[in-house]
Amino acid sequence: MSVGSAKECLVLGLAKLVWLSLLVLLCSYPAWSQQPPIDQTTTSALVDLEGTQASAGGQQHADHQAGSISGKVVDQSGANIAGAVVKLTREGQSSGLEVTSDQDGLFAFSNVAPGPFELTISSPGLASLKSSGTLRSGEAYVTPLIMLVIPTQVTEVHVGLTPEELAVVQIKEQEKQRVFGVIPNFYVSYEPFSAPLTAKQKFELAWKSAGDPITLVGVGVVAGISQAGDRWGSYGQGAQGYAKRYGATYANVFAATFIGGAVMPSLLKQDPRYFYKGRGSKRSRILYAVASSVICKGDNGHWQPNYSNVIGSFAGAGMQALYLPANDRRGSGFVVSSAFIRLGETSLVGVLQEFVLSKLTPNRPRRAALQP
Repeated sequence: MSVGSAKECLVLGLAKLVWLSLLVLLCSYPAWSQQPPIDQTTTSALVDLEGTQASAGGQQHADHQAGSISGKVVDQSGANIAGAVVKLTREGQSSGLEVTSDQDGLFAFSNVAPGPFELTISSPGLASLKSSGTLRSGEAYVTPLIMLVIPTQVTEVHVGLTPEELAVVQIKEQEKQRVFGVIPNFYVSYEPFSAPLTAKQKFELAWKSAGDPITLVGVGVVAGISQAGDRWGSYGQGAQGYAKRYGATYANVFAATFIGGAVMPSLLKQDPRYFYKGRGSKRSRILYAVASSVICKGDNGHWQPNYSNVIGSFAGAGMQALYLPANDRRGSGFVVSSAFIRLGETSLVGVLQEFVLSKLTPNRPRRAALQP
């Protein structure tokens, strides 16, 4: 083959190769021609979205990173408190974690989730303390220095008198009570709250009343009236008759006062005094006063039958009968009638105490205005 023929064959082969390549491209055109072109904007958006998601995930992880809480507990002098109990609670929780402080007073909570918290610190003999705060994500929170102090001691002191001492004070005031400032008015209590009398105080009050000079003068007046009316005529007249009348009258007063106001009240634990009412309707006060001869207050503060006054009235009448002339005794009827007369006198005195004598006793305790 000549050189010219070889070149023609080479050119012809190259042309066929080009033709075949074009044919292959033309045949595959429908497949690749359908793919949309790549948009640079869309590509950027996809990249941004993936970046944002990755950033948000990282931020969320950072916001919930655990932290720690630590602090130090000391007392008022600044000394470290070892063994103090520190309790960590979260909002809305009643229970929590507890740790104790070491020898240096230090405590710490690790791996604590972020958010509000409250610490309760306590130690024996010291007042408990609460501290609150907010732990940020990943923060190593250190509390301010925690100082526990000795709790304030509240001591309630009642300064007052014992019942016996109070009764002494009240008796001293009652012994100053005199109608018109002269006539003894010892057996009435104007106190809102009267302390019960001891047996000794009951005897002292009886002696104070029976031995008072005004009482002796009063007995003398009654004896003089009896002599002027020739009562108990067998006693006669003159100084001797007057002395007998005086003795009989005083025996009645003395016996009734001591037996009804000291002996029987001590044995039966009853109070011989009249307790001024001073309030309520007139009818209720009159009934209260009349009943005082047969109703009294016990040492326990409860109302009860006034056995002391009844027995004292009969005892006084009996003692008087021993001193009377035989023809004036008139048997047992004299004792009974005299006793009932004395009980009636007690009721009358009660009415006078309630409505009259209280106004005529200028030195009675003013606290009586508080009497219910």
